[in-house]
Amino acid sequence: MERKYLKLRYTDLLGVLRTLTVKTPRDLSGFRAYFDGSSVFGIASIEDGDLALEPVPETLAAVPWDPSSYSAISRIVTPGGERYSRDPRYVAEKVEEYLAGMGLKAVMGAEVEFFIFKSVKVHVSPVAQHLEILSEESPWNGGIAPPAKTAYHVSEASDAVEPVRKEIVEAVESQGYAVSKEHHEVAAGGQVEITSGPYPPSRLGDFVQTLKLTAKKVASLRGYTAVFLPKPLPTDNGSGMHVHISLWSGERNIFGDRELSDEARHFIAGLIEHGRSLSAIVSPTVNSYKRLVPGYEAPTILAWGPRNRSVAIRVPPPNNYGMRIEYRPPDPTANPYLALAALIMAGLDGIRKKLESPGPITVNAYKIPERELRMNGIKSLPGTLAEALECLESDHEYLKPVFSEELIQLYIDIKREEYRRVAYHPSPAEFSYYAALL
Repeated sequence: MERKYLKLRYTDLLGVLRTLTVKTPRDLSGFRAYFDGSSVFGIASIEDGDLALEPVPETLAAVPWDPSSYSAISRIVTPGGERYSRDPRYVAEKVEEYLAGMGLKAVMGAEVEFFIFKSVKVHVSPVAQHLEILSEESPWNGGIAPPAKTAYHVSEASDAVEPVRKEIVEAVESQGYAVSKEHHEVAAGGQVEITSGPYPPSRLGDFVQTLKLTAKKVASLRGYTAVFLPKPLPTDNGSGMHVHISLWSGERNIFGDRELSDEARHFIAGLIEHGRSLSAIVSPTVNSYKRLVPGYEAPTILAWGPRNRSVAIRVPPPNNYGMRIEYRPPDPTANPYLALAALIMAGLDGIRKKLESPGPITVNAYKIPERELRMNGIKSLPGTLAEALECLESDHEYLKPVFSEELIQLYIDIKREEYRRVAYHPSPAEFSYYAALL
């Protein structure tokens, strides 16, 4: 190996990508680096914190911005080398093993949306709050720019962040990952989308984590700030992480070639059945629920429809590989390993129980009156993280084949504490709206 250092990357329970740098070993086979798992969200307690990292050989890559270093996604193991149950990547690997036991494999892709701002300034204290977002292509900074919700696929003349986006893509690809497309997204202010190639759950999780790190680093080196917050701007579209899913038995797509199969419809029904509890995992932050509101191309109801972007589950037209489904509620703050595994387990529960999916929604769901939704038994997504966590607490048996009860309860506890720390903080918007009136 030519480079001196090896950056071992691993993910904690909340989805934070962490790095331990070691001297590059002569041989990755059997190599382990030890660390304190008790200093990481949801990994270990202080009395039992000794853990180790084992690099996944197929993820070894040269770090594009550091000529002295390689990097590798790593598995978390015990000091004796056994897989560690709280390792999020292990959950994604277990769902692949679970599928293999059924003679199946999952093929998944992710459309990862985020903003590339010129700068973001934040200050929060008990008596003062300040947020200022600057963008080279935003109307609020006084320049000539596309209005809110009009920037989808704008060309180079208006796409100020295209050079940064392309450099991000090239850096991701240089680390061994496939990017199928990239473009400017709907929101003004520098919203972009980078879409993965097809992967199994664990490798798609690797892609998402590598993309987020790469985007933040490349943007920073170019004097920009990459932000994966689902809803950074109140009056423009937020950023999602739409997940495409198909299941295969050998060379056969069991979701169908040109029309949805029965298995696909049962899978959709499973996602609808468990969609409210899934929200705690796929939309896992306080800010996630500021995105999931009507009118901004984010779903608010658990329903499906062909080509319909106003519902939780869109069924795109078939491509050369047949049918697939797109689950639209997730956002890029999700721990991708947990989110992808949870989606598969919810859908498989629908197949196992032969759940019947409701009829498709073929109209703009935002325009359906609330009373009509209730009369037809159509459920809404949770309105807050707290509500989503309550749903997960009462509905998680479907996750059990690959998620341990301990991991689920630990996740709920950590997220509840996060909710209390963030949601209870008064905002300037509340003062602006209420203080003088009430």
